[in-house]
Amino acid sequence: MSRVVILTFDGAQGLDVVGPAEVFGGVARITGARGYDVVVAASRAGAVATSSGLALGVRGLAGLAVRRSDTVLVAGGEEGGVRAAVGDRALVRFVARAARRARRIGSVCSGAFVLAAAGVLDGKRAATHWSACRQLAAYRPAVRVDPESIYVRDGTVWTSAGVTTGIDMALAMVEDDLGRAVADAVAARLVLHARRPGFQSQWSDALVAQQDRGAPLGRAIGWLREHVREPIDVERLARHCAMSVRTFHRRCLEHLRITPRRLIENVRIEEARALLATTELPVKTIAARCGFGDATRMSHAFHRALGLAPGAYRLVAG
Repeated sequence: MSRVVILTFDGAQGLDVVGPAEVFGGVARITGARGYDVVVAASRAGAVATSSGLALGVRGLAGLAVRRSDTVLVAGGEEGGVRAAVGDRALVRFVARAARRARRIGSVCSGAFVLAAAGVLDGKRAATHWSACRQLAAYRPAVRVDPESIYVRDGTVWTSAGVTTGIDMALAMVEDDLGRAVADAVAARLVLHARRPGFQSQWSDALVAQQDRGAPLGRAIGWLREHVREPIDVERLARHCAMSVRTFHRRCLEHLRITPRRLIENVRIEEARALLATTELPVKTIAARCGFGDATRMSHAFHRALGLAPGAYRLVAG
């Protein structure tokens, strides 16, 4: 029986721990055979308080030897808890040791910072919560932060984006071990509407952080949202911002890590997602209202950003 060790700490996000634990723990209920042995551990045995106040009983790392067949995952959490975890020498040493010995190691959400502190992510492509991508890149420049994907596999290292994406990543691990049928059955038992592929863009992208008109490029994004139905190209948006196209391109890469063309497409996608989730308007009508021109262009944009067709997204969002 394979063992999954989920590492946590005071201030961890409860779903970062419980979500993957339910996925791995559900395998035995689906197959009727022995599944995974799930162990939740922290630097010291006892109880840890999650960000919601829920207390989790945990094993201590002392005496917990890493096995070659282990999967080791580090939960994420509130900033204060993550900072303390990064400074926890016992935890970081355990992670470094696990990376050398375990069959695979990973993180959920901001747990990536603990992997980074242990040097596990150096030279690797990695995901974390959309709001922490820039901080992770600044904290450990050797990490190739992927701000788009909901989870990333780079060799034996797995990392996922925010909160619920840990469930998607855990399901992908189950599929890797036991096949798609088992993973799909576990997902169905958890009443997941759809299993999201790793390359799918995070549901809440970096544009959410730019809603404040005072933020860098915030006014430009606000104006773009208000005029999303109109034919807008990079040149027109740059003129509105009183910038040259070159300067605007540089600012977008600096503050959003995307090109101006991708910014325009992302805003259109955001508006289309809202209409798909809250109305019964035909896809072609939504495509016109959001400036795509036609349903085919909107479908291509959705596949690039979300890995889903507009119709499939409507089913998931509904």
